[in-house]
Amino acid sequence: MSNYKYVSHLWNDAEAAKLDPVGRLVYRSNKLGADQRITNTGGGNTSSKIVEKDPLTGTDTQVLWVKGSGGDLRTSNRENFSSLYQDKLVGLQQSYAARADKGLKSQAEDDMVGMYNHATFNLNPRASSIDTPLHSFLPGKHVDHMHPNAIISIAASKHCEALTKEIFAGKMAYVKWMRPGFELGLAMQDISRQQPAIKAIMMGQHGFISWADDDKACYELTLAMIEQADAKVFGGALYQTLETEKRHAAFAAILPWLRGQVSKEKRFIGTIQDDEKILRFVNSKDAPRLAELGTSCPDHFLRTKIKPLYVNWNPQSEDAAALKTKLAAALVQYRKDYAAYYNACKRPNSPAMRDPNPTVVLIPGLGMIAWGKDKSESRVTAEFYNCAVEVMRGAEAIDQYIALPQQEAFDIEYWLLEEAKLKRMPAEKELARQIIIVVGAGSGIGKETAHRLVKEGAHIVCVDKNVEAAQATAKEITDKLGTGIGVAGTGLSNCGPAIGLSGDIMDRSSIRKMLDQVALAYGGFDSICVTAGIFVSPDTTGHIPDDKWALTFALNVTGSYLVADEAFKTWKEQGLRGNLVLTTSANAAVAKKGSVAYDTSKAAANHLVREMAMELSPLIRVNGVAPATVVQGSAMFPRDRVIASLAKYNIPYTDDEATDSLTTKLSRFYADRTLTKNPITPADQAEAYFLLVTNRLSKTTGQVITVDGGLHEAFLR
Repeated sequence: MSNYKYVSHLWNDAEAAKLDPVGRLVYRSNKLGADQRITNTGGGNTSSKIVEKDPLTGTDTQVLWVKGSGGDLRTSNRENFSSLYQDKLVGLQQSYAARADKGLKSQAEDDMVGMYNHATFNLNPRASSIDTPLHSFLPGKHVDHMHPNAIISIAASKHCEALTKEIFAGKMAYVKWMRPGFELGLAMQDISRQQPAIKAIMMGQHGFISWADDDKACYELTLAMIEQADAKVFGGALYQTLETEKRHAAFAAILPWLRGQVSKEKRFIGTIQDDEKILRFVNSKDAPRLAELGTSCPDHFLRTKIKPLYVNWNPQSEDAAALKTKLAAALVQYRKDYAAYYNACKRPNSPAMRDPNPTVVLIPGLGMIAWGKDKSESRVTAEFYNCAVEVMRGAEAIDQYIALPQQEAFDIEYWLLEEAKLKRMPAEKELARQIIIVVGAGSGIGKETAHRLVKEGAHIVCVDKNVEAAQATAKEITDKLGTGIGVAGTGLSNCGPAIGLSGDIMDRSSIRKMLDQVALAYGGFDSICVTAGIFVSPDTTGHIPDDKWALTFALNVTGSYLVADEAFKTWKEQGLRGNLVLTTSANAAVAKKGSVAYDTSKAAANHLVREMAMELSPLIRVNGVAPATVVQGSAMFPRDRVIASLAKYNIPYTDDEATDSLTTKLSRFYADRTLTKNPITPADQAEAYFLLVTNRLSKTTGQVITVDGGLHEAFLR
C-alpha cells in the first residue's frame, strides 16, 4: 500500500468485513469515488455479481448489482444501485442481435435500455445505466469502470492501442471507441474469451474497465492500472500569470458582463479557477490548439460542451477593455461554431439545439471560468475540464492528443435517452439560478430573509457590517444544504449556495469591494435586499443628538442609495433584469413622539424607493417592505429599548425579568394595537421580500408593501 504514488489506497479490511455483499460493493464504490484522480464526479460505475434468493421461486440466482443511472460513486448508497437477473441480461444478447442484424444497430442500442426493466430483480426502482452490458458480459464477479486522467491520456492518444500494449506489457487489452452499450459489451466479451488471462481493457477515447473474482482484488487491480498509466507535462509557457490582486481585479471587471452574455437563454452561476495547474494550461503554447480540439471523454463534454471558449488575450500588454472586446467577438464565433456543429451532425430525430453558449471560458494570465445552473454544477464543470486538461497533458507527453470525432460527440450529447433523462428531472425552484444579496443578514429580518430565499433555490450572499454574524448565517445555510459537489473554486469562488461577506453600506468603497467579491464568488448578482437599519433612542431629555440624527439618515437612507447607485453600475454591465428591495417602515406614515429621527428617515426611504424605481428602470425593479412592531427576533429591539418601550406604555415589568419575557410582553402589546391582533415576526417580513424578488409581481415597481398586522394609523391618507 505504501508504494502508491498517484492514487490513495483506502480499503480497510476491518470495515469491509462488517458488510454484506451489496454493502461491500457500496464500500468499494465510495473508496474509488473518494479519490478524484480515479474518476470524476458522477462518472464511472462499479458492479458485483451476487447470489440472491429469488423472491418468486426461493431458489438461488445470480444478480448483477451495478451503479444505476445518475449518482456519484463517492456518495452512492445501496439505493443508487440497480439489480438485475444476470441470466436475463445475457439472454438479451439474442434480442439485440436480431435487431442489429437488420441494420438498426443504433435503434437496437436504445431499445435494449428499455428492455433492462424486464430483467429487474426484486422490483428495484433504480434506473439501469447504459454501461450495464459492460458489467454483465465480462467474466469477473466484480467490475470497475473508471475515468482516471492518466488512463484517458492514453485512451485519447493517437497511438492508443500501441501505447496500451507498451505501457501495460500486454496485461491490458484494447477496444476501439464505441458508444457505451450492447455493442461495446459484446466486444469486451469477445476480448475476454479470446484472451482469458486479461483482466482489464483500455476503452479508446473513453476510460478503462477491470475485473476480478474478489472485490478487494478488483479494487487493487484498478489502482495498480492507474499507477502504471500516470505521465506528465505541456509544451512551455506563452503568457505569464498576472499577480493575484490584478488577476482578481480583472475577473471582477469582466465577470458580471460575461455572465450576462452567456445567460441570454438561461442564467448561469460561475466558478473561477486560477490555481497553478489551470494557469499552466491556459498560459501554454499548446492551449489554443488543444482547446479547439475539445475534450475526448464522453463524461467530460456532457458538462463542458464540445469545446471550451479560449480567448487569445495578452495579459502583459492588453487591458480589461481589450479582453471584453475579444471575448465579445469570441462569443459570437463560438455560437456560430456550435450551430455549425449541430447542423452538421444532427439526425432526423435529434432534439432541438441546446444553449449555444460556452460553459468553460479560458483566459491566459487569469485562469478558467466555468458556468452551470447552480454553484454545484459550475464546480463540477470546472472539475471535468480539469480532468480534460490533465488528459491532454498526459496524452501530449506520451504521444499526441486527439479528440473524439464530432459525430460521435454529437451522438452522445444529443442522445435521445439523455434528452429523456433531462426531461424527467424535476422542475427548477422559483429562485433557481438567482444570486441574491441580503444586506443585514447577520440577524433579525435579514437573517430570516436569507433562509427564506434559499429555500426557493437562490444563492445567498449574506452581508453584514459584523462579518462574523454574516458568516454564521451563511454557515447555517450550508450546514443545512451542503456545499455541493465538484472541485472547489479558488479564493472567494470556493463556496457553496451561501457566502458571508463584510459590508458597510455607509461606505461606498466597502460596497464596491463587497460587490466585486460577489462577482468573484458567483459571477454576478440578480437582486439585493437591504434589511439593515438603525433606531436611535432620544437621550433622557427626549432630544436626538446631532451625530445620532446624522447616523440614522446615513444608514437608513443614504446607505440604501449608495447600494443602489453602486450596484447599478454592475447591473448595467450584466444586462439582466433584477430587483432591489429596500426596507422602510410603517412609521414613515405615522408621526410618533420619541422617534423623530427614525420616522423621518423612513419617510425619506419611502420616497427613495420611488426615485430609485425611476432611476434604475427598466432593468431593475425597485420596491420596499415596510415592517412595523417586529420585536421578537429583531436586532432593533435590544433589552434596553424593550424596557424603555414597556415603561413608555406603562406595561408592568420587573428589572430582573428575563429578556424573552419582556420581549413577549411588548410584542403582545403591539399586536393588540393592530387589526389582525397577532405578533409580527421576521418570518412575516421575509415573505414580503421573497414575493418582491420573484416574478410574481413582475410589473410592480416603486411600491412599498406594509407588513404591520394592520396599523390603521398608517393607512394611506
